[in-house]
Amino acid sequence: MSSLSNGSRETEGATGHADGAGAVSLPSTAPFALPERLAAKADPALVAGDEAHFAAIARCLDETITDLTGRLAAERRAAGGLGRHAMDRDTEIHRLTARLRTLSRFGLDLCLGRMVAADGTGPVYVGRLGLTDSTGRRLLIDWRSPAAEPFFGATHGNPMGLASRRRYRWTHGRISDYWDEVFTPDALDGHAALDDQSAFVASLGSSRSPRMRDVLGTIQADQDAIIRAGSRGALVVDGGPGTGKTVVALHRSAYLLHSDPRLGHRRGGVLFVGPHRPYLAYVSDVLPSLGEEGVQTCVLRDLVDEGAAATVEPDPEAARLKSTVDMVRAIEKAVRFYEEPPTGEMTVTTPWSRIPLTARDWAVAFEAAEPGTPHNEARYQVFEEVLTILVDKHEQDPWGDDDGEVTAESLRRSLARNRELVAAFDRAWPLLDAPDLVGDLWSVPAYLRLCAPWLDRDEVRRLQRADPQAWTVSDLPLLDAARQRLGDPDAARRRRRHASVLAAQRERMERVVDNLIEAVADSGADMDDGEGLVAMLRGQDAKVSLVDTAELSEVSPDRLAGPFAHIVVDEAQELTDADWQMLLSRCPSRSFTIVGDRAQARHGFTESWRERLDRVGLHRVALASLTVNYRTPAEIMAEAEPVVRAALPDANVPTSVRSGGVPVVHGAVGELDAVLGAWLAAHAEGTACVIGAPAFRPTDRVRSLSPELSKGLEFDLVVLVEPDRFGEGVAGAVDRYVAMTRATRQLVVLG
Repeated sequence: MSSLSNGSRETEGATGHADGAGAVSLPSTAPFALPERLAAKADPALVAGDEAHFAAIARCLDETITDLTGRLAAERRAAGGLGRHAMDRDTEIHRLTARLRTLSRFGLDLCLGRMVAADGTGPVYVGRLGLTDSTGRRLLIDWRSPAAEPFFGATHGNPMGLASRRRYRWTHGRISDYWDEVFTPDALDGHAALDDQSAFVASLGSSRSPRMRDVLGTIQADQDAIIRAGSRGALVVDGGPGTGKTVVALHRSAYLLHSDPRLGHRRGGVLFVGPHRPYLAYVSDVLPSLGEEGVQTCVLRDLVDEGAAATVEPDPEAARLKSTVDMVRAIEKAVRFYEEPPTGEMTVTTPWSRIPLTARDWAVAFEAAEPGTPHNEARYQVFEEVLTILVDKHEQDPWGDDDGEVTAESLRRSLARNRELVAAFDRAWPLLDAPDLVGDLWSVPAYLRLCAPWLDRDEVRRLQRADPQAWTVSDLPLLDAARQRLGDPDAARRRRRHASVLAAQRERMERVVDNLIEAVADSGADMDDGEGLVAMLRGQDAKVSLVDTAELSEVSPDRLAGPFAHIVVDEAQELTDADWQMLLSRCPSRSFTIVGDRAQARHGFTESWRERLDRVGLHRVALASLTVNYRTPAEIMAEAEPVVRAALPDANVPTSVRSGGVPVVHGAVGELDAVLGAWLAAHAEGTACVIGAPAFRPTDRVRSLSPELSKGLEFDLVVLVEPDRFGEGVAGAVDRYVAMTRATRQLVVLG
């Protein structure tokens, strides 16, 4: 992962601040606050046009925020309504709230920069959101719009029709610096503040904070091309440390959700999957800063209820056996074991007859389950078919003692309550729970051999354990597959209870209607009106509207259950084949952005991305590579490269774009406190991380992480403690390589 921090959000604060009513007070001070050393850039010839434009933006923001606040208040006061009307109202409230929150969060620093076209038109200002004033004048174009693409994608080799481009650095809501890039000779004439370093390169040395800071203003052309690529099929973004993979993943999430109508919230939306919890905390501020709050974020553990408490599989071989697609598919056979119709015959006794239920009848009933219906939901369909078969046989009644007075509906209700029949059906098609099903695989060897016949006896024995439900992360894909195949047993119970409640309510309402009609007839009222009343009350709409749904229990939906229109996966090289099945089941369209580095796979990644993804079920795959390391100084990469190549000679090690001027320091473990104390004293800003010393107690500015949990993060200073103890083989080499390349300024190795 890489973050290209440009420091444009020097603090977590914004230009404006929200008052109690949600309005924002914008600063009355000038937008430019350039330090003395940049006095030349304050020349009115260079900034007067920007100042005038920012004044227009400020006025428009005030008007827009006032308008949004009023509209939001009106929507909240409006009647809720029912059905589609209520849904549309809720959607509008969510949209207005999200836009108001974004405008309140930023203010003037919604603006990222400006560009001037080679034909002399412009400047055009690019922002986090689009902004148009009351006259229809476009003050900001949204960074995700096609018109904004040259702002990110123009290069000297391909200027994309630009003469110049200006990028701003915002500090405390005012511009503390800006950079101009010129693409044509005539753009040099009197209006360009040129620097030896571009805005991007200047940003690389800025101090890090506990959260990934704003990088939108410094997206590079190679990254922008990937961000704006189409969403059909799977796009793999392969790149080493510091190449901007995470920048691309986050910005692509926001871009696609905004720009691709196939991925809108009502069509499933976007799921972003990160490698671990510290990573999600680190990037949590990025998507809202891009004007997008609709992306669901999670780690793989979150997809399964048991994930929060799951531990690492203690036996690597057991983990390997569980990691295959075949093992996930074994869940199907495990469920099918409980869907075999009985081979015997029984007699069902009712108050009116004795009805035989044969093996053939059971088989016909079991075939009534609709394909693709989860086991616990199909159970309802099968039982209804059993009742239909018994009612039909009763009506034929060649052997019973029917008195001829029972109706089909009352017989059906009687059969549904028949204890002997219900008990037999519970044995034939039981309600199943995913933990019980998977736990049986690890506690009943014969069951595991039946479901996974390719396992030999030693492998079956290796997978057995004393506590079958002592869940590990390797169990999670199997639990997920079982839950997908079984459905929620409580949902099936709720469905039966709902059906029972509705039937009882309708029966009561029918009696009420009968009594009402009888009362009308007894009163001597005009029966023509009474017949109209009968028609109205007997109608299907009345039956529905007279039912009190308050008696029905509601369950909050699982936001991570999917289906999603697009899934973005960061650090994807760590996913097993079984892990991929959890994601594929949530994305029927197979639309993925897959971000990773084969050289950072702890358990090895010897095949190509296409080979790996084809095996798990993704067959339409495009590949994009990032090869420039924007984050890690060359001095650090010079020491990190031999570490990974010792285990992976063909590792895709990126080329660093800059030198930090600070050599890697080596020392003794006992120097840890002194190293940190000296660094903190010399640096009022920035963050550090100690990797490999679990006993070290973190502080506000110094984290303590394992190599694995440092993946995807970055720090100004990284101190590695006894890296030789990280492990042997590929896993140990990858952990050392990952830990070393978290540093953006200085690396210290103690051991």
